[in-house]
Amino acid sequence: MSQWDGKSRGAVLGYKIFIFLIKKFGIRAAYTLLYFVAFYFLFFSVKGTKASYYYFHKRLGHSKISSFFKVYKSYFSFGKTIIDKFAIASGLKDKFTYDFENEQSLKEILKEKKGGILISAHVGNFEIAEYFFSRVDEFSTQINLVTTDMEHSTIKNYLESVSLQTSMKFIIIKEDMSHVFEMNNALSNNELICFTGDRYFEENKYLTEKLLGKEANFPAGAFLLGSRLKVPIIFLYIMKQTSKHYHFFAEEAVFKHRDAQDLLKKYTESIERVLKKYPYQWFNYFDFWNDIK
Repeated sequence: MSQWDGKSRGAVLGYKIFIFLIKKFGIRAAYTLLYFVAFYFLFFSVKGTKASYYYFHKRLGHSKISSFFKVYKSYFSFGKTIIDKFAIASGLKDKFTYDFENEQSLKEILKEKKGGILISAHVGNFEIAEYFFSRVDEFSTQINLVTTDMEHSTIKNYLESVSLQTSMKFIIIKEDMSHVFEMNNALSNNELICFTGDRYFEENKYLTEKLLGKEANFPAGAFLLGSRLKVPIIFLYIMKQTSKHYHFFAEEAVFKHRDAQDLLKKYTESIERVLKKYPYQWFNYFDFWNDIK
């Protein structure tokens, strides 16, 4: 099945090196090292390279040779988003600019005082959202990221130890379903609940829908919950446009109430629109479509 194993790219030593470069020599120096790091992953991250090659060759229809070079560019793009996240969290967000497409939709949702659900994906750089939301008065609300214990890794503990702090709260999915009460409390306080809807674990329920012409599995929770609650749902993506500029794209989901499959379909359609503009920022380096021979 096209499930994620809970492991992200990179290691603690690699993060330490990049953080050192950012603090001592600046973002550009970290980008320079990335040329070599991306080359390393191209040849030694076998599963990740196969998955990315499949995405470019089979799902986007690029030639074999072209797809190989595009994998390198994808790794390079991924590394840049990680460096940017470190830099922004370390207090260098003024080094970056951004623009917000459909900003008014999100403002109107918060004015309704119902809270809201954000559903994003592992494309672009969603994790920097909170640092830019705080610049806009209407977005000065609490963000709650719904996650699992498997995603709390050594790397996250290290980031906390070097003061890359976040105001984002985490709602941990638990077997006793107590996380549902936490979500309801957050919504009643006009807070935002955030899901990434494109990775699931073996023990989780899933729904199936086409993405880029082939069916894949998606975690059911975000779509079952979102389709039943009477709160606004926004698809949100933060895409890197240039070295120092990000584009925020927000789209309110229009779907049949209590129809999780329809909500999922609208979600995959939104991802496809984003990837047409930013094909190198698809960062699921595993057998997403369960189709790699």
